[in-house]
Amino acid sequence: MNELRLFLPCAAGVEDLLADEVHRLTGLQGDDLLTGRGGVLLRASWRDALRLNLHSRLAQRVLVQVAHGPYANEQDLYAAAFAIAWEAWFTPRETFKVELTAQHSPLKSLNFAALKIKDAVADRFRDRAGDRPSVDTARPQVRVFAHLTSTEATFYIDTSGEPLFKRGWREDTGEAPLKETLAAAMLAASGWDGSVPLYDPCCGSGTIAIEAAQIACGIAPGLIRRFGFERLRPFQPAVWEQLREEARAQRHAPAAPVFGSDVAFRMVDFAQRNAERAGVAQAVQFRGGDALQRMPPSETPGLLLLNPPYGERIGTAGVAGSTRGGRERPEAEEGTDFFRALAAHWKKNFPGWTAWVLTPDLKLPSRMRLKESRRMPMWNGPIECRLFRFDMVRGSARKDAEPPAGD
Repeated sequence: MNELRLFLPCAAGVEDLLADEVHRLTGLQGDDLLTGRGGVLLRASWRDALRLNLHSRLAQRVLVQVAHGPYANEQDLYAAAFAIAWEAWFTPRETFKVELTAQHSPLKSLNFAALKIKDAVADRFRDRAGDRPSVDTARPQVRVFAHLTSTEATFYIDTSGEPLFKRGWREDTGEAPLKETLAAAMLAASGWDGSVPLYDPCCGSGTIAIEAAQIACGIAPGLIRRFGFERLRPFQPAVWEQLREEARAQRHAPAAPVFGSDVAFRMVDFAQRNAERAGVAQAVQFRGGDALQRMPPSETPGLLLLNPPYGERIGTAGVAGSTRGGRERPEAEEGTDFFRALAAHWKKNFPGWTAWVLTPDLKLPSRMRLKESRRMPMWNGPIECRLFRFDMVRGSARKDAEPPAGD
């Protein structure tokens, strides 16, 4: 278990950030840590797999590769899966599920291909142990993953169980909540390290602010949840408890405060309850208030980081999204009005702050009449977004009427 090949999938655009995180957590580099499409590959130990589950904020899962080779049809997949020693990973007492993804696969039915792999796993157990595990597609105790390219198949055993964005603290949510892994990617891309204040003025149920507060307090993201590896045969409770104790010992008081606000007081209540479950209720301050009216929460300039509402949700952000004269305004006009007013508010009242905004609107800088100093591609599920950086320079409010060059 000291020479495992791991694959950590992540959201598109986050691969380099994840590679940096894995290096920081494990010390791996060079050929032992490779950045691929949609994730990173590494040669590591079983203990590393447990540590990454506990500490990674950016990975979606930690998968152990158990086989890789060519295939041409479903029977090849059956033979490859049957040859894998699944009995070394779990017993017939555990339920399991097969999840299959593909890219340019020539097979006509991925569902049938997944069924053949499932049959191979079950038949292998019956052949070796005289009994077969049951399938549970809703709440499996063990997950088997397979990925197909046009000519090759790769098989994995999952060590995470539920996806890693499920930290275990978010029970209260609003509409379209941001995944914790994406909030962590925004924080990593911004370079925020907890040394300056952070403020999310459209915090919703508090995802960005709570992720930031946990970083500021040195709290491991997986400290209060369970993992799939606890049902696998290599699991050693003493090793896992030692890793958890080491993580608990890393907790500390934050160096700078974290703030969040939302126009909906119901969402503020949700955020506060989530912060309590996440162990950061004393490190983050939530308030109600319109994003277009809230003043800087600290005298020291810091970071504004937000995923503002868009489309039909723009009206939940502030007064610029409200109705005018009793009539609904067109969606594009609502969005332009809100973001233009938000930029004017920032330029007037937040000099010295740096704002990072995640949005699917690629024309956001021109709507805000600001020139971004940086833009990074990032995906929110299937939605292609950009993370824009805007530097709030003192006195820039005088340039409100000037369109940014090059937009």
